[in-house]
Amino acid sequence: MNVATFTTASTPSSFCPPSAAVATVRPWREWTVDGRPAQWQALAESASTPNPFFEPWYLIPSLEAFDPQGTKRLLTVEIGGELAALMPLTRPRRYGRWPLPHLASWLHPNAFLGVPLVRAGCERVFWQALLQWADEAATREQALFLHLPAMPLEQPLTAALFELSELQGRKAALVMREQRAMLHSPLSPDLYLERALTGKKRKELRRQHARLAEQGALAFERQLDATDLESWIEQFLLLERRGWKGTSGSAMACASTTESLFRKALVEAAGIGRLERLALTLDGRPIAMLANFLTPPGSFSYKTAFDEDFARFSPGVLLQRENLALLSRPDISWCDSCAAPDHPMIDSLWTERRPIGRISVAIGGSIRRRFFETLLSLELGRNPVGLSR
Repeated sequence: MNVATFTTASTPSSFCPPSAAVATVRPWREWTVDGRPAQWQALAESASTPNPFFEPWYLIPSLEAFDPQGTKRLLTVEIGGELAALMPLTRPRRYGRWPLPHLASWLHPNAFLGVPLVRAGCERVFWQALLQWADEAATREQALFLHLPAMPLEQPLTAALFELSELQGRKAALVMREQRAMLHSPLSPDLYLERALTGKKRKELRRQHARLAEQGALAFERQLDATDLESWIEQFLLLERRGWKGTSGSAMACASTTESLFRKALVEAAGIGRLERLALTLDGRPIAMLANFLTPPGSFSYKTAFDEDFARFSPGVLLQRENLALLSRPDISWCDSCAAPDHPMIDSLWTERRPIGRISVAIGGSIRRRFFETLLSLELGRNPVGLSR
């Protein structure tokens, strides 16, 4: 297993003078009109750390699905009237099982990364503006601290938060850390597979492919545009719901909210070249499907499904073997699996790991900060995985 370390643009920018940065919090619907989604998308494409789940084509359908009342807000940082950073903001009344009100970036179960969108070079300026706003708003918002879930750890934006907190004498702590599979290698797809799997396992995959091909006409499809997208979406939702996710109630089609999100997000992503679709078909019928989000220089393996009637042939693994073609794309250098840690399939195939964590930060005045430090000591005492800074 390798922990993948990769850098993105983080050179200080003349665009980002701290004195000119203004943090504002508005209802999220205000960012869906008057050309603002275009500004938002331009920010996403210049972000130092990509996050498709906070891009407008995914976050707006998410908010429409899960916050129809419009209570969630977007925190933005603007410099000279230009958008430099954005993150969805919420005010949870509880922290785990404890009644501890706080501020947090907003996520839902089908959003797999919580890093704010921040223009490259503006990392420290963003945190300065956000923390100043949070300090001033802590009493009004009735918030004891700031919590940032699903943050990528070895990234310039996260490093800038810890560096600024130390400089300001502000407590910031990593309260949970985990590793999830990612694809990040200079090797060709064939060489990567040879390194990742034993000869015996590769032989078994070849045998499964041959036996599957005996069942009918076996074909692989890769699509980067919106051709037949609606049909593809219908087939995916049906395939996923027929499997274990449907039985457990976690398939996207099990709830109108997640089904609507899936449909809208894939259509919007395809419209701006952010979607890659893969399918393994048998006699024209898909038996394994995969949707990737493309966010150069990175990508995200969003959703996959396979026909469990063919489980003995490992169609999902065979499709992932085809997905290794990402390594050959000049515009993509890594792919986040979006999978749970220790995933039984992808962890054995993708050998790199991306460290992800939850970070809590002190805000407000001295009394709040002392209380936060007490809470932090209790949490880290129970959670030895957490690392305090």
